[in-house]
Amino acid sequence: MWKPSRVLRPPHRQQAAASLERNSAGMAAVASAAGWLFRLRAAGAQGHWRRLCGAGLARGFLHPAATGEDAAQRRQVAHFTFQPDPEPREYGQTQKMNLFQSITSALDNSLAKDPTAVIFGEDVAFGGVFRCTVGLRDKYGKDRVFNTPLCEQGIVGFGIGIAVTGATAIAEIQFADYIFPAFDQIVNEAAKYRYRSGDLFNCGSLTIRSPWGCVGHGALYHSQSPEAFFAHCPGIKVVIPRSPFQAKGLLLSCIEDKNPCIFFEPKILYRAAVEQVPVEPYNIPLSQAEVIQEGSDVTLVAWGTQVHVIREVASMAKEKLGVSCEIIDLRTIIPWDVDTVCKSVIKTGRLLISHEAPLTGGFASEISSTIQEECFLNLEAPISRVCGYDTPFPHIFEPFYIPDKWKCYDALRKMINY
Repeated sequence: MWKPSRVLRPPHRQQAAASLERNSAGMAAVASAAGWLFRLRAAGAQGHWRRLCGAGLARGFLHPAATGEDAAQRRQVAHFTFQPDPEPREYGQTQKMNLFQSITSALDNSLAKDPTAVIFGEDVAFGGVFRCTVGLRDKYGKDRVFNTPLCEQGIVGFGIGIAVTGATAIAEIQFADYIFPAFDQIVNEAAKYRYRSGDLFNCGSLTIRSPWGCVGHGALYHSQSPEAFFAHCPGIKVVIPRSPFQAKGLLLSCIEDKNPCIFFEPKILYRAAVEQVPVEPYNIPLSQAEVIQEGSDVTLVAWGTQVHVIREVASMAKEKLGVSCEIIDLRTIIPWDVDTVCKSVIKTGRLLISHEAPLTGGFASEISSTIQEECFLNLEAPISRVCGYDTPFPHIFEPFYIPDKWKCYDALRKMINY
């Protein structure tokens, strides 16, 4: 399948194409919205038109207010504030790293420790589009860090073959949005390999890395969160970190795990998240959620970037409502830590789950139904899900789409007042 924004090389041309794609998408959205407004006015809907003009909506569509430096500055404004964890002391010397550097450190540790480990994917030889593999080809050679064709199905199929031989395969899908051509290889091959042979052979040493989630301007094909698609597939593990420290420990655990793993990396955190990370390898257990903050009134559950959103919500609830929130980072989507969430909800009686993916069929639905079954008599209010809308991920409307702290806070307030 031809993908215009990805076939141009070298990198500066790829960036130019990405910019063109973003501009084209933005112009199309503006043209569509402007046409709708003109039709509305022509139809004589003066009351609606005046309300829209009064709100500044029409003016915003027809006369974009921000250009140049203003637009660039506005685009960099995130919907969350990254909150680093305390510096870990139990793993030896630490170094300040952002999230992509912690990923590089984990991959470096794996290649140094395991002579069978190989890294492959689109553009990984020169460091990847997010620089997560920078310097590794020079250090370990072109036979261990190498590029692949633009074919996600081929990348994962190749990884399965390497893993079946007993080697450690670390595949990169350049964006989670482009993982779907590999869906059959992941769901029908990787996840089932062990089962179809009665464990005579398996591809458990396969790890698939991929940038994931919203980024501020990614639009339709660079902002999706597809974890729920894979949560319905027994035989694989799905992991999403919230910080550089978590990313390195969880990625190393995925690489060493004896099951195929998908490791989604919140790309908005690649440079925004900075904290002290151990230089030496360490592991964070999979399928164990972490209680980041203890509380007594409401349980807040999220993963990835959204953890930092609900941290702000917890602070707002404490300050404005006097409400004590317990915050849980799920970390592993499948198999997820049911016990930790149930234990918390039994204590608080209320549960709010938030993720960027669309509401319908999102993984919040699975958590909600499980807690409803296990903790029904302990609930003081209906479980609340604050998620993305059931629409394709927008471009200029991304700030309205994402489940920001104000949407989460409003849902929490309604639960308290129920």
